[in-house]
Amino acid sequence: MVVSMTGFGRSKKDSGQFSITVEIKTVNHRFSEFHMRMPRQLMHMEDKIKKKLGEHIGRGRIEVYVTIEGEGLASRKVNVDWELLDEYYQYITAIKTKYDIQNDLSIEDIIREELIGIEEKEKEAGNEELSQHVLSAAEEACLHLTQMRQAEGLELEKDVRCHLGLLSQRVILLRELSPKVVQLYQERLEKRIKDYLDGQIDESRILTEVAVFADKADINEELARLQSHISQFEKTLQLTEPVGRKLDFLLQEMNREANTIGSKANDAAIAAEVVEIKSLLEKMKEQIQNIE
Repeated sequence: MVVSMTGFGRSKKDSGQFSITVEIKTVNHRFSEFHMRMPRQLMHMEDKIKKKLGEHIGRGRIEVYVTIEGEGLASRKVNVDWELLDEYYQYITAIKTKYDIQNDLSIEDIIREELIGIEEKEKEAGNEELSQHVLSAAEEACLHLTQMRQAEGLELEKDVRCHLGLLSQRVILLRELSPKVVQLYQERLEKRIKDYLDGQIDESRILTEVAVFADKADINEELARLQSHISQFEKTLQLTEPVGRKLDFLLQEMNREANTIGSKANDAAIAAEVVEIKSLLEKMKEQIQNIE
């Protein structure tokens, strides 16, 4: 099954105390590479989340963003620096006595000096309910991601199969052109010898030259391997496992055979077909780069 490496999935889970949002973005990559961004109190869950996503994602660059909102994540309490507050009060009282200042010291003055503050402390991340919600949101976001990757994979497969069909047609055309190359060579050779020897032709010499050329210009083996690669390519598209790497390898082998055909066949028509084949392979490669 063809699955794209590009996709996006999002999930949000709400409870009475907190709200969890998980977003997953994937792009193409040679290997499986995770990048996680989450609150510090959830860092202990990183491996669990990776393992859960790894059950659905075989290859690609995976970016995971986890955000949490809610009152249940931190405890808050009033924090008073009593020692500093006593010293502050003593100085203020001394100043008022020395300079005969009549206004009273208010609680607002104390708070403004940051002698009383609110201390917020994150709760321990061992909250089982929180962990379950995070994993559940991650799995649901991954499900949405997978659906998007599969939908795009279908479109990629359609495009690749279209190019593969055109490639098969080019191979058939090359099979038809191949024998004509030897025939045209023999005709050109006979004409040159006639012109050079005033019409006298050594048939055995011509046949020898043609046989040598035919052996050098023979592309039947390359065409057979190219057709075999095309058949393997079609079968690979039907597999249920990730197929991107295998398809990429087959494309490399096809390109190698095309280069050999172009170098062996001394013919303009075959050279033109090889150019078309390489163009099709390049278009297929662009799509294969996005397949898992």
